[in-house]
Amino acid sequence: MRTGTTASLIDDVLQYRLDGAFVAGPVHHEDLSTEAVFREEMELVTARHIRSIAELAQSGNVKTIVFRLGCSYRTRLDIVLARHGMQASTPLEFGSLDAMLGCVAAGVGVTLLPKGVVATAWREGRVAVHDVTPEDARVDTLFVRRQDVYASAALNAFLDIARPVASPALVPA
Repeated sequence: MRTGTTASLIDDVLQYRLDGAFVAGPVHHEDLSTEAVFREEMELVTARHIRSIAELAQSGNVKTIVFRLGCSYRTRLDIVLARHGMQASTPLEFGSLDAMLGCVAAGVGVTLLPKGVVATAWREGRVAVHDVTPEDARVDTLFVRRQDVYASAALNAFLDIARPVASPALVPA
């Protein structure tokens, strides 16, 4: 097991370093087979005093709190901000969700994360969450693997367990 950005995990699969990986979609590569496993709903996360995306846009300089380059959430955040007429300054990169949420709660910047990840911080009143368009909010997590590699019995058994747990979230909205 290994964690990483979507880009680094895909590269590891393509280079035969991993049998497969869970990554944020979409993924289009001729050497990979992809299977949607679950869907996440993303939210823009800000300091609790920011009441709307419009208010954020009026604040001027927007600092983003993100994972390192290659993270698909980071790319999606840039798109969301651009749709609202905002351009982010140099991002602050972190390696943990707790550090990212702590910085957002302190008013250092904003981020885009799955609802489930920010739910506790939001319930505790540490951050504010803002809905984004369905197009920007829905992210399918895919299992990717090389098409030219045999799927072992262990890998298939693992996926047989993962599919029933996650599949209900893929019902079209």
